[in-house]
Amino acid sequence: MRMKPGRNFLLGLCSMLALGFLYYSSGRISLRGWGHKSLYDKQGFLLKLDGRLPLELIYKYGNLSEEACKPGFAAAKMTAIYPKFTKLAPMFLDPTYKRFSKISDCLPPFGVKSQEKIIDILLSATKNYGLGEEVDSLNCKTCIIVGNGGILANKSLGQKIDEIDVVVRLNEAPVKGFEKDVGSKTTMRITYPEGAIQKTDRYERQSLFVLSAFKALDFKWLRHMVFNQRLNIPTLGAVAITMALHNCDEVAVAGFGYNMSTPHAPLHYYEKIRMSAIKESWTHNISKEKEFLVKLVKAGVIQDWTGGICGAGC
Repeated sequence: MRMKPGRNFLLGLCSMLALGFLYYSSGRISLRGWGHKSLYDKQGFLLKLDGRLPLELIYKYGNLSEEACKPGFAAAKMTAIYPKFTKLAPMFLDPTYKRFSKISDCLPPFGVKSQEKIIDILLSATKNYGLGEEVDSLNCKTCIIVGNGGILANKSLGQKIDEIDVVVRLNEAPVKGFEKDVGSKTTMRITYPEGAIQKTDRYERQSLFVLSAFKALDFKWLRHMVFNQRLNIPTLGAVAITMALHNCDEVAVAGFGYNMSTPHAPLHYYEKIRMSAIKESWTHNISKEKEFLVKLVKAGVIQDWTGGICGAGC
């Protein structure tokens, strides 16, 4: 997408796309040798999930006030329910990205195979590889990924959202006119090329534009369409949450969750498309993503401000 000169955009390449998404990779983990009566499921998650803090985390965070940002909290909670979790991934690719040994083994969006040359060219023109000096210097960062779900409507969460350090928005979801429910602050906007805002004046001037590149899969997509096969790629919401777990101390979400029992409810907070439209999706494995997100909510790894991920089930 072309951008007018003078716009304060930073083209970031979300490294989580290159390093692989946790909820996909976890399905490939082998637990052989862990014993028949393992405490963990076949994906590597703790079988019994609840929001209570393990004893070691009670000692670490028990004396902090409820409002205080808890350093390392999201990663600590994630490790408690998923021991193979490692917080090694930076938020964006930088010129030293090839230090990750497996990054060239997979095609986008899970790696950079066949795309190294163009990535090197893009990164050579990028001056910064973080969120900006003010945010990067914080000792403890709170983050929220604002989904596009209709469940956000009439919740009046705008002021609460704007108090978070890092506010992540997805695709072309608008802010203007919806500030009461979705806030006015945008730290970064992550989009697939097809989901990007087409009018440059609609971008927030002080936000980062983060491209989630996946074009190497386009021909595979065409093949799957022709032969009536499914091709699943992660939703940007799942991408953003996984990224936040690796880079934020506390993680919240809002506007997530598809309730298929209410087909006439609005799918997004900003348009009239109904929930039933999600059944037409060929690209996202909604049930698999929900399983992943429910685990994170149940264990208290992330906070769901709108309660749409598992409803009353948590």
